[in-house]
Amino acid sequence: MKSFSDLTEQEIIALAISSEDDDARAYSGFAHALMDTYPASAKVFVEMAEEEHEHRRWLTDLYRKKFGDFIPLIRRSDIQGFVRHKPAWTIGKMNIEEMRQRAEVIELENYRFYKQAAERSQDDHVKQLLLQLAEAEKGHESIAVKLGLTHVTADAKLEEGEAKRRLFLLQVIQPGLVGLMDGSVSTLAPLFAAAFATHDTWQTFLVGTAASVGAGISMGLAEGLSDDGKLTGRGHPLIRGLAAGIMTAVGGLGHALPYLIPNFWTATWLAIAVVFCELWVISWIRFKYMDTPFLKAAFQIAVGGFLVFLTGILIGSA
Repeated sequence: MKSFSDLTEQEIIALAISSEDDDARAYSGFAHALMDTYPASAKVFVEMAEEEHEHRRWLTDLYRKKFGDFIPLIRRSDIQGFVRHKPAWTIGKMNIEEMRQRAEVIELENYRFYKQAAERSQDDHVKQLLLQLAEAEKGHESIAVKLGLTHVTADAKLEEGEAKRRLFLLQVIQPGLVGLMDGSVSTLAPLFAAAFATHDTWQTFLVGTAASVGAGISMGLAEGLSDDGKLTGRGHPLIRGLAAGIMTAVGGLGHALPYLIPNFWTATWLAIAVVFCELWVISWIRFKYMDTPFLKAAFQIAVGGFLVFLTGILIGSA
């Protein structure tokens, strides 16, 4: 996967063309879904789709003048540094609030993309168009205003509570939650395999500690190196890496520490109780910050945790 910083000017414009087309299709899909129940809101999304098509035409004309008629298909999913979103058509039925939130995220990401691209451009004509598009994104009325839900300008979104919440999710909650889930679940198998293979609490503690610390280092590096945060606004990679790494280690150490108790069964039952607490915390975080129904979140994480836990016991007892 290619990094944004490695893209040529030609590739940047090709990426912008496909992105504008993808966004126009998303807005058209929203308009189609809302046409019967919210015709006024559907009209807003139709106008937004037309605006994206206009941007695409500007970019296409510039590309053909500079590089010819052939335009390679480069999508955001092909480039490292963009937030990975599920395509709108794969999500199922979205309500109007979810559509608004997706549209606002698109608007913010496009603004960052055009600003970053303009700063790297060496061609005056390309730079001028990219800055023009950045200003168009920055100067838009917020999607919320257009839909009659609230009053806030696009330029002020980063200072508003809803945008701050989403950025907090991207910068802290998501990497921390991924780390906690990985540490709490993935270390179950080696820990309980060691426990039931040896019935030695000290050896089990060492295995659990090694698995937790090793997983923390691995997750921290993976998160920190995956995205520099410039395009996505997800914050400094060091902060995200620390959040993911520390929470991974904490998730694993939570059920390893009981094996400091010399009695094997006391330590094991206490470790199992800690696992239930960890899974409850994960379910609550997903319910609180990810809008996942609590019972659904608990069921999903419980099934995964049970399968890994059972794997460890079966291997350790073999």
